[in-house]
Amino acid sequence: MRIHRLAAAALAVTAAAALAPSAAQAHGSPTTPISRTSACAAGGSETGSKACQAARKANGRSFGKFDNLRIANVDGKDRQVVPDGQLCSGGLAPFQGLDLPRDDFPATEVTPGKNLTIRYRATIAHAGQFRVFLTKPSYDPSRRLTWADLGSKPLVAVTDPSLEDGAYELRAKLPERTGRHILYIVWETSSTPDTYYSCSDLAFPAGPKSVPAPATKAAETPKTAEPIIKATSTAPAPAVVRATAPKTSAAAPAPRAITPVSDNSRVTLGHWIVAGAVVLGSGAVAWAGTGAILRRRRENR
Repeated sequence: MRIHRLAAAALAVTAAAALAPSAAQAHGSPTTPISRTSACAAGGSETGSKACQAARKANGRSFGKFDNLRIANVDGKDRQVVPDGQLCSGGLAPFQGLDLPRDDFPATEVTPGKNLTIRYRATIAHAGQFRVFLTKPSYDPSRRLTWADLGSKPLVAVTDPSLEDGAYELRAKLPERTGRHILYIVWETSSTPDTYYSCSDLAFPAGPKSVPAPATKAAETPKTAEPIIKATSTAPAPAVVRATAPKTSAAAPAPRAITPVSDNSRVTLGHWIVAGAVVLGSGAVAWAGTGAILRRRRENR
């Protein structure tokens, strides 16, 4: 009888274990692109990095396990349950160091316009949906991540992907971005009451850093061109001003004062004097001739 009772008890324990919720085994975290949990949390692969060390210090306690950042009974109300500024930790104290606003967390280099392959490591396969978000172009890595930084729609949503080589594989096409950004993944399992959250740091080509170069060149151009501007503005100035200024109309009286005009008037007066003298002379000669003729007539009488 005693053996039968022990066997019955063992069967009851086994049955209870089989019927217990599997949430404790439903662990997971992205490894590609590497998430902050996979890098810094307990069992992470980049715990020696400066950002991970700072995260552990800010944590104030031991980190939770890298694949165990989960909240139960969220039921899709992520934005109501997870507070702004605590998205990377899910608002959980054992992971709070992951919320530090740093731009040196281990990151994955990516290219805009191309498909990104995401590998989400899982311990046991579970049904559920993955929602993948990317921070907006206006995202500032020096500030804590908020829901407003992600926008309202995910890049992609995948339900019940297959588990291959211990990971779920997802793909998302990356839009145009520059600099540091965060890929935020929400895994809402349907076979357990848990929802998982993760932040993966991405490094897009640093477009903004190349902007100052043209700006400095543009600023230097006027300096090199300045002597040329001064030279051209000072040299031609007198000629242009004299040619176009109203001073040309003021110079118009000059022809009126030309000496040949006054000389012609003097020459003409002299001519009149000479002509008068000639006339008077001719009159005198004629008068003398007339007198001689009259004398001869008197004599002939």
